[in-house]
Amino acid sequence: MNLTYSLYKITDKNDCPFSESEYSKFKFGENSYAEKFANELFEGFIENNKELILSHDEIVILPSPYLSIPTASNYLCHYFKLRMNKFLFDNKKKALAESKIYRNQTYTTDYGSLDFNDRVKLISNDTYYIDRNYISGKLCLFIDDIKITGSHEHIVKKILDEYNVEGEFAFVYFAELINKDIHPNIENYYNYFYVKDIHSLISIVNSVSFSFNTRIVKYILKLEEKDFLKLVAAVPTRLKHQLFDLALSNNYHTIDEYITNLDYINNSLTNKTTNYGYQFTERST
Repeated sequence: MNLTYSLYKITDKNDCPFSESEYSKFKFGENSYAEKFANELFEGFIENNKELILSHDEIVILPSPYLSIPTASNYLCHYFKLRMNKFLFDNKKKALAESKIYRNQTYTTDYGSLDFNDRVKLISNDTYYIDRNYISGKLCLFIDDIKITGSHEHIVKKILDEYNVEGEFAFVYFAELINKDIHPNIENYYNYFYVKDIHSLISIVNSVSFSFNTRIVKYILKLEEKDFLKLVAAVPTRLKHQLFDLALSNNYHTIDEYITNLDYINNSLTNKTTNYGYQFTERST
């Protein structure tokens, strides 16, 4: 069984069914909105699929694929899981099991402006791994924030086929583009609705519920010198350490487009003169 559920349907590019500003902040790490969206998604999903959930004893939840740095949808998945586990507890059922699809990303391109074919070509070059034995025979909930072209769902289904995974699969989205006359680049419109300049980005990074995700780590490492220096000067040392460690965990130090800014962060944390010729001044945590 393959089920696809989406809470919000995008039918008019001029009439978004959710807050574009909140969604943009969510995509760049403002996790108060991850929790808000997850609560809304859970309420809508369980209203339509209560019987499906209660008919299974073994359910696995999986966020969108990633290697080491979580995606924004991973935080959405986390809060969705909390709500679902409370529902299962109230109905005397076992809690959700957790798994993930490991993804070694090979590109730095922002695919939000691409169509289906270009997206598939781009992400098909990545390598993926899933624990077939752990999820086989179970109801699997794949949680993601938005379905624009369906390219990620296509890849996940391809992975499930390649690994001969047997089970029931539900693809659950906060929002979905229904009107195919709307160009897929509307995703970038949503992603960057709030993040218009470095000051809006800094406001997110310094918010109390901020957490790094793949998008913002890549975005920071590709910033032009002027904006990058402003951001580094505006965030506390602990976040610079997190950013550096996460970047290494995803092997971003092996990617030419990221190495200059990553070197700067490394040098700043050890009070060295940077490649830019600037002397970094520590900000207190």
